[in-house]
Amino acid sequence: MKEDQQAQIHRQVEEVAESLVVSEGMELVDLEYRREGPRWMLRLFIDKEGGVTVDDCARISRELGDLLDAKDVIPQAYILEVSSPGLNRRIRKKEDFSRFAGQKIQLWLVSPKDGRRKIVGDLVGVEGEEIVVNATEGRISVALTDIAKANLIYEF
Repeated sequence: MKEDQQAQIHRQVEEVAESLVVSEGMELVDLEYRREGPRWMLRLFIDKEGGVTVDDCARISRELGDLLDAKDVIPQAYILEVSSPGLNRRIRKKEDFSRFAGQKIQLWLVSPKDGRRKIVGDLVGVEGEEIVVNATEGRISVALTDIAKANLIYEF
């Protein structure tokens, strides 16, 4: 499958999934659609106030599977997994960077900044279109568009 076709499927699935998840009073935290070995995997990470239950995940899985099949969004066989974002939750929305201010975060950058691709520190918050992190090296600002991936770090 070509990358542009995969990206188009990803967008369509995200649109359907977002609508369903929001209608159920939950948040679509992340969505992955990719080939893993011989199989295609579709993973959704959902959350809600107080956390999601196994029943929430099972219900969304059933309903989303039915919707995607009815709309014929994904042309090949795939495995659908729906789960909570877990303790090391991925952050991808600007609002999430504001909401999780004060927590420990790990960022991977699209390209190196000051010779580094990975930044770990306390998330200060959002300033305009940048997020601010207090790292051991000091205060670092990173444009949202320069972030390849970001996760909370849960400390026990």
